[in-house]
This record gives sequence, C-alpha cells and structure tokens, in this order.
Amino acid sequence: MQVKCNVLDRQFQMYQKEYEQAALRVLRSGWYVLGNEVEQFEKEFARFTGRKYCVGLNSGLDALIMSVRALGIGSGDEVIVQANTYIATVLGITENGATPVFVEPDEYFNIDANKIEQAITDKTKAIMVTHLYGQASEMTRIVNIATKHHLQVIEDCAQSHGACFAGKMTGTFGISGCFSFYPTKNLGAFGDAGAVVTDDETFAEKLRMMRNYGSKIKYHNEIAGINSRLDEMQAALLRVKLSHLQALNDERKMLAQRYNEGIKNPIVWLPKVREDAESIYHQYVVKCMSRDFLQESLEQSGIQTQIHYPIPPHLAQCYHFLGHKKGDYPITESYADEVLSLPIYTGMTLEEQDYVIEKINAYQI
Repeated sequence: MQVKCNVLDRQFQMYQKEYEQAALRVLRSGWYVLGNEVEQFEKEFARFTGRKYCVGLNSGLDALIMSVRALGIGSGDEVIVQANTYIATVLGITENGATPVFVEPDEYFNIDANKIEQAITDKTKAIMVTHLYGQASEMTRIVNIATKHHLQVIEDCAQSHGACFAGKMTGTFGISGCFSFYPTKNLGAFGDAGAVVTDDETFAEKLRMMRNYGSKIKYHNEIAGINSRLDEMQAALLRVKLSHLQALNDERKMLAQRYNEGIKNPIVWLPKVREDAESIYHQYVVKCMSRDFLQESLEQSGIQTQIHYPIPPHLAQCYHFLGHKKGDYPITESYADEVLSLPIYTGMTLEEQDYVIEKINAYQI
C-alpha cells in the first residue's frame, strides 16, 4: 500500500460541486481583484474567529511582514519568537530590519512561556507566537507577560485555523492574528493566500492601505505600500471551505485520536496537548530518537512522512549573520533531529491509517 503524507484532491472531491459553482461565479462576474468575494470572505472569516476585522492578503508571510511593519517595528527593535518555528515566522521579523530573539519550545512544541521574560530587553517590542502543528499556545500566560512589559502580541496562526485556548480562538489574543491559506492548511486555498484578523480598526485600515500600494483611493498613495491582495477566486473558494471547516477539523481530530490509541511502540513518543489548549492537528508529529531510520523504514513500506523542520531558523544559512551556533538552543535542535510528521489529511481512509499504525508498531531499532 502507498500512503502519501498529504492528499489534497480528496477534500476537493467532497465538495466539488460547491467549488466549481464558486469558481464559475467569479469567472462570470468580470471582477477578479478586491471585489465582493473578498469582502464577503473577510466578513465571514472575521465572524468565524470572533474578531471585528479581517484583511485578505496574498500570503501568510505577507500577513506577518505587514503586521510587524504596521506596528512600526524595524531596525534596532527586537521581537521574541520561538526557536523551532518555520522560517516564515522569523522572516516576518527580519524583512522589517528587526532582530529575532529566540526562545526554546516546551514539551508541546510551542514557545515556553516560562522562558519569555528572561529574553525581554529594552529593545523588545513584541512577542510573536506560533501555534505550531495546530495546537494553541499558552496564551493567557503570554498575554499577561506582554501586558506587564507593554509589548504587542502577534500570532502566527498559519497552522491553527479554528484551534482555541481556554475557549478563545487563536488569532484573537494579540493585536494581529496572521493566517496562511496555503493549500495544505486546514483552511487551504487553491494557491497562495493569507489574512490578518484584528479588533483594532486603525491597524486594519493601515493594512488595507499597505496591501494596495498604500492607497485608500486609486492613485492617492498615502503611505509606501506593496501589492498583497487576496484575489476573488481564492476568496470564493475559501468561502466554500470555511463553511465546512468545523467538519474538516473534526475529521483530523478523529484521525489523531486513532493514532493516539493505535500506536503502541515505546520508542515512538506521541504528541501531547496542553490543558486548556486545543489542537486541530494540522500535523500529527511524533518523536523518535532514531527518527531517520524510522522515516526510512516507513518509506520502504510505501508510507510518506515529512520533517517539520530539519533545520531550525537560528542555524539556517540565511541567518548566519545573527551569530548563532549549534548548541545555542538544544531543545529546538533535539526536536529537529527527532520529530516526524505522519500522514494526516482530509479523506484519509481508516485502512490507510491502520497500515501506518501497523508499520510504526512493527518498527524496531
């Protein structure tokens, strides 16, 4: 049997008629950028998250970059960020000339709130939180720290569409909740797309200007902006998927629970979920000290897996100028050597999952 790490067309087939109707609606409208579909999606996604405003953008990375820029954070400023995140989170900081200050993760793969305060300096302007793999971070504690030190909170929600902490959805704790709608996400588009949600009207209006060359009115450029506009086609397709997101997330939770109950190999550590936190299992990530051998064994059995992520940002070649070296963040580096993402996706059959479980249980060093 062949089991891929992710299969995208099955969820399309589940709602194929709705997607095709939405696409035709856009094509026939004659309006393809910043039109009614974007406006309606922004309203619907803001309502889904519980925020007042949503600004549709070209990508999740743009959401991060523009959030930092809209807060006036730049050269000479520092932003605290977890060390084991995807590099896009850090790029949101460095693309504005600010300096990332890394903090180790906890046992849930998210930023360790116990280590944040020791990283704060007089240059710190914000804490950028990543809800990694779909699990909400310890937001009550983090918000309290930020409030105490007069810092902004920016949430990277690229992997946590719909996940909650203490009943409150990710993306609603800080001034900015940054979302990616890359096709593999739980709420994935059919190309690149992203958004920011916020309750701050001034912040939202600034982002709207920034995404459209810095203008509210055509040819009246009030600030130096960029081109980062969610297009009508992606917005229309996202509206379809958003209407089914709860069911899609519930399916992932069901698959995760089957992994939790089925995997019995003592050398494979299963992911934990923090009390009061929720995971929507964008990834199902296990740990194994002989990870590379496990991955090779599964590959030989026709099972595709991925490593999220093999090179921590502080060791990436592009950040050599920051001066970090191997050993600076040992927990992050051990995760990079041990984590493995198992197949989990919409439409995954129980037969496919049982095969993955069987091969993991049979694995020996």
